[in-house]
Amino acid sequence: MTIVRVEPGGGTRGPDAETATATATATETATEETAEAPGALPEALTGFVGYLLRRVSAQFAACSDGPEGGSRDFLVLDALTGGDWASQLDLAERLGINRTLMVGVVDRLEGRGQVLRTRNPDNRRQYVLSLTDEGRSAVEAGRRAVAERDARLTAALTPEQASRLDTLLARLLPPGTQDLVRGTGHLVAQAHHRLRRLGDEKLAGTGLRVRHYGPLSLLATSGPCPQQRLAQELAVSGPAASQLVDELVAGGMVHRGRDPHDRRRHALELTELGHTQLKRVAEAVGLLAAETAELLGPGGEDDLRALLGRLLEPAHPGAAEATARRD
Repeated sequence: MTIVRVEPGGGTRGPDAETATATATATETATEETAEAPGALPEALTGFVGYLLRRVSAQFAACSDGPEGGSRDFLVLDALTGGDWASQLDLAERLGINRTLMVGVVDRLEGRGQVLRTRNPDNRRQYVLSLTDEGRSAVEAGRRAVAERDARLTAALTPEQASRLDTLLARLLPPGTQDLVRGTGHLVAQAHHRLRRLGDEKLAGTGLRVRHYGPLSLLATSGPCPQQRLAQELAVSGPAASQLVDELVAGGMVHRGRDPHDRRRHALELTELGHTQLKRVAEAVGLLAAETAELLGPGGEDDLRALLGRLLEPAHPGAAEATARRD
C-alpha cells in the first residue's frame, strides 16, 4: 500500500492561475508535437542537446499510440509500485506533471478502478492511495507496451546504444526521479521538459523563451526573409512558424514588412530590441548547454548528440552526420 498525502484543496481544480498554467503547458506541448516538418535541421542548432531532444520528443509523440494523458497515467501507476510517497504534490513534481493535471490523472485512475483512495485514519487531511488488482494489471500491460514501443522507436540503434541513450537521458532528470521513469520514450519526454524548464527559468522576466533562440538567431544571419523560408530553415510547419513569429512581433523583437521581391509576401527582420534580446537568449542557451554538459558527465554530451542524431536521421537526412561532426 502506498500512502500519498493530498494537500488541502488537492481534490479540486485549484486556482485559476494554476489551471491556466496547466492549459498553456498542454497547449504548448501539443503545438510542439505537430510543429515538426521533414528537412535538413538548422546547423546552428544541432549542437544543442536541448534542441535535439525537442525534435526527438516530438518525433516520438507523433508515433505514439495514444494521447499524452495515457502516458501520464502510466507514469503515475508505475511510480506507485515503487514505494510510499509523502505527498501527491511531491510525486507530481518528480514526474514533471503539473499538480493541477495530476489531480485529473488520479481522478481518472480512481474512476477506472485502478487506484483506491481512502482517508488516512491517522491524519484526515491525508489520503491513502493504493493500487488495486486492476491497477497492477494495467502496470504490467503498460510496461509491455512501453517496451514494444521503445523497440520500434529506437530501431536505428543497437541494443548497446539504446542502453547508453537511456543512461544519459536519466542523468538529465531531477535527483530522485531517475528510478521512477521507465522507457526511452518517457525518458526523452521528461528530459526535454526538464531542460526546457531550466532554460526558461534563466529567462524569467525577459519575455523570452528558449525556443525563441532559433528564429531570432536565424533572422540575425538570414533576415530579412519571408516567413516561409524561416519555416523551412527551422524545419517546422507553417502554422508553427507563424505562431513563433506572432510572439516575436508582439514582443517588438521582429518587424513584419513586405518582401521587396514579392509584395504578396511578408519579409521578417530583427528590430533593435530583437538584436538585444537575441544576446540575452543566447547567453541563457549557453548557460543551459554548460549545465547540460555537467549533468551528462565527461563524453556524455557528445554521445547523446550522436545518438539523438541517429534517431532523427529518417525524417531529417544528414542529422546523424551533422551531430557527429561536433564530436
